Amino acid sequence: MLSSFNTKLLKYAELAVKVGVNIQKNQYLYISCSTDNLKLAQIITKLAYENGAKQVFVDLSDDELVRTRYEKAPKDSFDFFPPWKVQEREWLAENGAAFLSITSHNPDLLKGIEHKRIMAFQKASGKALANYYSWLQADKFSWTVIAAPSKQWAAKVFPHLSEDQQMNALWEAIFDATRINLEDPVAAWLEHDQQLHSKADYLTSKQYKALHYLAPGTDLTIALPSKHVWTGGSSENIQGQTFMANMPTEEIFTAPLKTGVNGYVSSTKPLSYGGNIINNFKLTFKDGRIVDIVAEQGQEILTSLIETDEGAHYLGEIALVAHKSPISQSGLLFYNTLFDENASNHLAIGNAYAFCIEGGKEMSSEELLAKGLNHSLTHVDFMIGSEQMNIEGITKDDQKEPIFRNGNWAI
Repeated sequence: MLSSFNTKLLKYAELAVKVGVNIQKNQYLYISCSTDNLKLAQIITKLAYENGAKQVFVDLSDDELVRTRYEKAPKDSFDFFPPWKVQEREWLAENGAAFLSITSHNPDLLKGIEHKRIMAFQKASGKALANYYSWLQADKFSWTVIAAPSKQWAAKVFPHLSEDQQMNALWEAIFDATRINLEDPVAAWLEHDQQLHSKADYLTSKQYKALHYLAPGTDLTIALPSKHVWTGGSSENIQGQTFMANMPTEEIFTAPLKTGVNGYVSSTKPLSYGGNIINNFKLTFKDGRIVDIVAEQGQEILTSLIETDEGAHYLGEIALVAHKSPISQSGLLFYNTLFDENASNHLAIGNAYAFCIEGGKEMSSEELLAKGLNHSLTHVDFMIGSEQMNIEGITKDDQKEPIFRNGNWAI
């Protein structure tokens, strides 16, 4: 059993290095992860060097230390983000580094913490790293996000199992979602990537002027900017190297017209944000702006998120995921956006990706705004899909064409 697990873990690390960041010879690699997953970081580091990396930098965090800070540190310390951390990321990005994040956070890490502390840090970090995130969202460098279990996260997903069984079950769920349990995961990912790009290319060619979403608790029309681009699967950085930003990924996505969202939408899965759970919420839009917020759980956190800046009152992404996708069909609720967004149609509050409009990678923030794309310090996905959701594309001559029927692709 242990040998089998170690074999899968090695395949997972290889996938992250060879397909995720697609490490190149003499390239720097920056890994961020928690102390829970140091072993995986060690394996990835070894493989990165074996595949030509020049130097690997590992930035460790620890949930207990993070919680202690929020409990004990003075309030005015949360407005500060270390400038040396900013300089590190910007220097590495400017020098062609790849960035790999291993997420394993406890969904309830900051439960009970004063929300003002959480949002102060979110604003401070977002503002300090604005350049880095703008480069990331314009594919200036290669980056990927993968996941690995922590005890607290595994307990949240599998509360009915023993502690040892919880960790094993979450690892197996991650291996399933990332195709590690298939005979040749790399080949499986390349085939999956082609399928995602095929769907994206079709939707880009249609150039719908708007999409209409209809489901229980949702009646929403989203206008699309002229010359918008749908994308999914692998991306390409400015050096022409491919990378896979999220593993797993099942989505096709683009950017909405900032001022073109009208109606209301309801969440269908909990959102884990800022160490808290936000659940059963409904947002109402008028001319793109969120004008009403209702949440059964996490209302203050959600309101604070939307108050991050003016751009956080608008959407930056619309993404389509079939209800019969592998993660959805697993029946698991991961309480982790990396997985839950790939089980459900979703939207994102905040910043739009520059590459979601023709020529966007070369545009300034001002030029992107002029084309109708939103700008914000934040970008947070939330899930809205279900087996009852229908989506229609509205053509330039106001014809309606089915895109989704009963939660699945109709094209």
